[in-house]
Amino acid sequence: MKIALLSDCYLPRLGGIEVQVHDLAARLIARGHEVVVFTATPGSRGERGGFVDQVDGVAIHRLALRLPFELPVNPLAPGLLRQRLADGGFDVAHVHMGVVSPFAVDCTRVATEMGLPTAMTWHCMLGPLEPVFRAAGHVRAWASRGVAMSAVSAVAAGPLQRVVGADSVVNVLPNGIDVDRWATPAEQAPPREPGGGDSDNDVRVVSAMRLAARKRPVPLLRTMARVRALVPAGIGISLEIFGDGPDRNRLERFVAAHDMGGWVRLPGRVTREELRTRYAAADIYVAPAPLESFGIAALEARTVGLPVVGRWGSGVQEFVKDGLNGYLATDDEAMAGCLARLVTDDGLRGSMTAYNRGTPPEQSWGRILDSAEAEYRRAIALMGSVSGAAR
Repeated sequence: MKIALLSDCYLPRLGGIEVQVHDLAARLIARGHEVVVFTATPGSRGERGGFVDQVDGVAIHRLALRLPFELPVNPLAPGLLRQRLADGGFDVAHVHMGVVSPFAVDCTRVATEMGLPTAMTWHCMLGPLEPVFRAAGHVRAWASRGVAMSAVSAVAAGPLQRVVGADSVVNVLPNGIDVDRWATPAEQAPPREPGGGDSDNDVRVVSAMRLAARKRPVPLLRTMARVRALVPAGIGISLEIFGDGPDRNRLERFVAAHDMGGWVRLPGRVTREELRTRYAAADIYVAPAPLESFGIAALEARTVGLPVVGRWGSGVQEFVKDGLNGYLATDDEAMAGCLARLVTDDGLRGSMTAYNRGTPPEQSWGRILDSAEAEYRRAIALMGSVSGAAR
């Protein structure tokens, strides 16, 4: 099958959609498919305007404009996109959609106008914008024209189902993870001593995110300050938040203003291999965003073995079972209580870690690829039925 993957954002930008679309492309190719990526993200040297480069063996069409901050937006792309899709002989297009994805919207319009079978995966929570999408009507119109709709989690699929209506089906197509790469067997885990007051024996809490308001890094610092107040002073705690973004200065000011510099670190962006190593040396992962549609970083940490503390109603509940391998909290105060419980109870942390290490998550790439191929076949069948009805 020849597949076009279409996404506003792609490498070298770093984020959930970027990494997932890249991994999906590489693994579909390994299964024998021909895959081409179309994106509005410039290349590592600023390549744009239709330039085609290769990233890990995947052909990338850079339909980007020269814009401030390298924004992945290009209202001039549809003409060139239409030409390249027509020339490419594609069997199916797979659009990757966020709440604000102007390039993906243009891609969907072009693909459906061409009669190209189209699958669309939503990587976002509609949240308060659900009534806006429902009123606008374009998403429902896409579904009625044969676009096969999916979302990365059940909590993200629910609002999308309400938008497209009962006549269309919204499936769940989760993000995937390389279980063998991230899993850390007990015998490979770094040795740790429980509790203690020196930094080597601190209970280590970690998180990884883009440092932007919607990911809630500042509220995470407030939550951890509350945890520090709840936990006896003799138990050491450390927090590392991996990632970078526009809120970094705000975090640094908060840490300084609240005298948290001795136990809070902001290492910045790190490689996936280094992140795995840091997770393996940690004790707890925390995911503070309630509008997290999936939470790939949390899934990676859970696969390493860490108990995960996240929010009810977020995509994290797809792979965290409350009280079994982590906790799901209703708000920040409840999250602080869950974290404090894990920090102070070595046995509880140990049992959750043992479960995570001994029970691989369901979101392995083999299963995800099976589901993706099923979505492509569904898109082809839907487009065929719509075209037949039109005739």
